[in-house]
Amino acid sequence: DLPLHFELLLRLREENGSLVPPGVFIPAAERFGLMPLIDRWVIRHGLRQIAMNNAKDAACRENVFAINLSGATFREKGFADEVKALFDSYDVEYRQVCFEITETHAVTNLTQAVEFITRMRKLGCSFALDDFGSGMSSFGYLKHLPVDYLKIDGNLVKGICDNEVDKAMVGMINHLGHAMRTSTVGEYAETREIVEALRQCGVDFAQGYALGYPEPWSTPVEKGDKDKGR
Repeated sequence: DLPLHFELLLRLREENGSLVPPGVFIPAAERFGLMPLIDRWVIRHGLRQIAMNNAKDAACRENVFAINLSGATFREKGFADEVKALFDSYDVEYRQVCFEITETHAVTNLTQAVEFITRMRKLGCSFALDDFGSGMSSFGYLKHLPVDYLKIDGNLVKGICDNEVDKAMVGMINHLGHAMRTSTVGEYAETREIVEALRQCGVDFAQGYALGYPEPWSTPVEKGDKDKGR
């Protein structure tokens, strides 16, 4: 059986308890150079929660958790060493984490991306190229990126049942991924019809509301952490 895969999604919580989606605060964080701090926060708390799950139930050690990274983070010198130290500190197996990088960030920081991916994959982590197809100009760069999963952009997947062009593009990306010996994932699989259409196109996996909705994952906040958002 395949292991269960989960993606860690980040939200901020207002003082009144309402949640702020990433589309609101991530652009500001990128503009002011805060993404490396946020990424480190997510990795640290994510690994700690994974370790807690592993301690409660040995079966949880088979689960895989996806953590998103920004381009500004993995181009920082010494970041890979910091990540390795966190894995060792929390005693989490590398194979339990899949790092996700958007194609835009990967192409913009190609050399640094390849170096980080290569090093962490040797340790056992897997990698996914997120939102692939959103740029379409990066096809030539794909052969240089040693990723395990190619996540097909959700804006293409959403139209797969009604738009022949979207369906053809999904099929083309899927074929390209398989030619690179990379597993493919259809994002935004919001209905059973979309899931079935992805299956007919030969896409390996689907992710979206048709399979499960996001749920809170409570992580203890360390002393000194001001942000209690998820």
